[in-house]
Amino acid sequence: MSAHDLITRQHEGPVDAASAARLAGDGLQLVRLADDDDRAFDGWQAAVTRGFLGDEPTDAQRETGRGFRGHRRMIAVLDESAPQPEVPVGTLASWVGELTVPGGVVDSCAISSVTVAPTHRRRGIWRAMMEGELRTAAALGLPVASLTVSESTLYGRFGFAQAVAAASIEIDVKRAAWAGPSPSGRVDFIARERWRELAPDLFDRIRAHAPGEVEMPRGHWDRFAGTRADAEKPGHTRAVQYTAASGEITGLALYSVDENHDDFTRSTVTIAYLAAADADAYAGLWRFFIEMDLIGTVRASELAVDEPLLWMISDRRAATLTLRDHHYLRVLDTPALLSGRRYEGAGSVVLDVHDPLGLAGGRFRLSVDEGGAASVTETGDPADAHLGVAELAAIFLGQVSAVTLAAAGRIDAQDPVALARLFGWHLPVRLSYWY
Repeated sequence: MSAHDLITRQHEGPVDAASAARLAGDGLQLVRLADDDDRAFDGWQAAVTRGFLGDEPTDAQRETGRGFRGHRRMIAVLDESAPQPEVPVGTLASWVGELTVPGGVVDSCAISSVTVAPTHRRRGIWRAMMEGELRTAAALGLPVASLTVSESTLYGRFGFAQAVAAASIEIDVKRAAWAGPSPSGRVDFIARERWRELAPDLFDRIRAHAPGEVEMPRGHWDRFAGTRADAEKPGHTRAVQYTAASGEITGLALYSVDENHDDFTRSTVTIAYLAAADADAYAGLWRFFIEMDLIGTVRASELAVDEPLLWMISDRRAATLTLRDHHYLRVLDTPALLSGRRYEGAGSVVLDVHDPLGLAGGRFRLSVDEGGAASVTETGDPADAHLGVAELAAIFLGQVSAVTLAAAGRIDAQDPVALARLFGWHLPVRLSYWY
């Protein structure tokens, strides 16, 4: 199946029959909304903003939102007996996007906008939507589902697990002088509109080698840059580019400044997005922020756990690092997923994988050759490790160690160290945004 056909089939396919039947027994409808139905979209958008504690959408937000409909499959649960039957009591969005894995990419069913109205809790709406979408994605042959979450306790019951943690950093730049390399290029201010033009190509260049990154959803670049018609305070965001000595643009950043009116020299810079194609651009952009005049604090989030920046400032204790769970994966096809990445060295292991939803479980032999390519076959051989799909998702990208999960009682392995070595990867794992 071509990539275009897969995207189309996922986007336009029917809802899961079992989930629809379960909800119908409670007087509720599980439906996929048509892209061109303005009334249905407006109701869906109102439900999503309500679910995430936002204000009711404005006319500008509704009009702008309509323009970004086509890339997402919009799932809704409707209650025809409610006073506002056009506003769903449950929502979910999904789409097919590339997930970068060690040494390659795989297709993922990305999931977002999952809400249930407070008036309809404890009626199985959330479970029906999530299980139904996972079954639909698995039936299409998608090897994995992915999401970022607002509540970390929700998705483990469906086999999701954190595969990528995110770091937030706050630097007291009055204590931390720049101690990194001197970049060879230059930083310049650019218009946000120009940043919006440059960002997609640079991001795609970076994400091709950055495990954990997901193909950027349509509409996100305009949201970041404040170039959407419904953007709030877009002028608060400023944009810069880094140009290498060769003349090539290899870095971009968005940031805002909050002035400290009690002490102007202690104002705060918040970096909304920083993309660097190489070490020189990385050093150039970070040095620009660390050495800005009138700034006392620099903040950034959605960073890798092991950022080189921490080795580029003179006082490590000037930086406060906070870690948080961020990117969750759910295995849908174990052989396809495990064979979709590269490995650091040769090895063979038999994994006994348990899946409570019956989508990706079984006993599989993972065989890796000297070049790091893998083959995965079902086997009846004795297992070297017993684990659930959640634990397999956690170790898949290489950030979470099998040794750690074995010590936590989450993996039963004869040799956790060998398993950790097999799944480890030399590049830092990161997802640089929320979706």
